[in-house]
Amino acid sequence: MKIHVEKKGIRALGIAESFKKNKGKRSVLAGIVMRSDMIIDGFVFGSAEIGGDDATDEIVNMFQRLNRNDINVIMLGGSVISMYNIIDIDSLGLRTDTPVISVTFKESGGLEPHIKHHFPDSWEKKLSAYNKLGVREAVKLYTNYTVYIRTYGLSSEISKRILDKFTIQGAIPEPIRLARLLARAKIASDAIKI
Repeated sequence: MKIHVEKKGIRALGIAESFKKNKGKRSVLAGIVMRSDMIIDGFVFGSAEIGGDDATDEIVNMFQRLNRNDINVIMLGGSVISMYNIIDIDSLGLRTDTPVISVTFKESGGLEPHIKHHFPDSWEKKLSAYNKLGVREAVKLYTNYTVYIRTYGLSSEISKRILDKFTIQGAIPEPIRLARLLARAKIASDAIKI
């Protein structure tokens, strides 16, 4: 999986989610296909069960529904979404044959106590999936913000170069930022009754 980072038009599929606590059993996932020159040339929606185990399968499904062979990297707005629905980034990368960068924006002491609290009868499976993700690595972007990444198929150095290419300001790469906005808009529009 070689990415030519210097190429002008590399494409990222940014995936982010939105949901309302205590309203419904599923979150909205949104995906934005964006070129590194910031042109958007595709989007897709999906959903994941809140507290479930289907996020990896759903993101693979979203990728396949796009039916594209020009996506160079998948960027995730976190590996643990929808109230502990854990994305297996290795499986996602293998099944899509695409490198993956999972990005989070805050330091964390880990989720083990939270997983045990929220899943008293099934925490072992969730904790195993969480531990499989491995340790996040701190990366300082050219914007001077630090993000925390987990990757599949890319070195930390290449991942940083890709994130720098897709980050205009602050810490959030544009494909993730816009996917998050789209997911929130979908939640809001679904709540409007005409």
